[in-house]
Amino acid sequence: MVQKRNLLLAFDAFGTLFAPKKPIPEQYGYFAALHGIEESQWKTHRDIMMSFGKAFKDESRKNPNYGRATGLGAEKWWANVITKTFDPFLKPGQQVPQALVTDLLTQFSTDRGYSLFPDVIPFFQMLRNCKSRPLERWKWDRTVVGIVTNSDDRVPGILQSFGLEVGNRRFDIAERVIANSQEDIDFVILSYDVGYEKPDRPIFDAAVESLKQMLAKESQGQSIEDFEKLYVGDEYEKDYVGAKNAGWNAIRLDRNLPESDARSINDLSHLEQWTPMKKI
Repeated sequence: MVQKRNLLLAFDAFGTLFAPKKPIPEQYGYFAALHGIEESQWKTHRDIMMSFGKAFKDESRKNPNYGRATGLGAEKWWANVITKTFDPFLKPGQQVPQALVTDLLTQFSTDRGYSLFPDVIPFFQMLRNCKSRPLERWKWDRTVVGIVTNSDDRVPGILQSFGLEVGNRRFDIAERVIANSQEDIDFVILSYDVGYEKPDRPIFDAAVESLKQMLAKESQGQSIEDFEKLYVGDEYEKDYVGAKNAGWNAIRLDRNLPESDARSINDLSHLEQWTPMKKI
């Protein structure tokens, strides 16, 4: 079998490319104290985390898919989660300040609340360099990069806040967008848009469909069959198993591993050595 020379490379986002700068309950506690909900009211960050978890589950039950299923929308959905998180700690007559809600929504929509992992920018810089001149260490003639993640619609903005160029293609608007060769990320597939979460196959199929739509608008004569498909994520069941079951190659990213192997890597730079397993 002739090895394909093009690669569809898709990443998970949270936990794979970026993570909170500080634990979420610490950031929630900081802004709560700033807006009059004192530490003595919630006592420990664990109290906040437990209340947050309960609020998240309750809101997910009432308004599934970050509020999209009921028409609420992600911003109001998160506002409800924030309010329910702090409701148990309020003094009689006290309310959750709107300014607290606004600050937390802003905090977790940009790089204020998150940090990129150190290997992310060097890897994307390498891919940028490949667009202007071929690099021996990256064997693919063409690489199309996507994000496939269980999240609401904040992810593109978060990635852009780190200086990455993110294409406007999303599952529900892909057919209306023109390609830009300067993009680091060509398309973003969100469970918020697709209505399915990893490890379910439809969210991975949506990424394949996005590539098909891209190729259909071009004049290079390429098709989806000309591309190997590789998915990279940090969770075994949702990312590795989900992608494999959807017909993709898959690599689990675990930065705590002492060394990389055929199924797992501890640094994105090790993708340079990745080769698809031969099919029998």
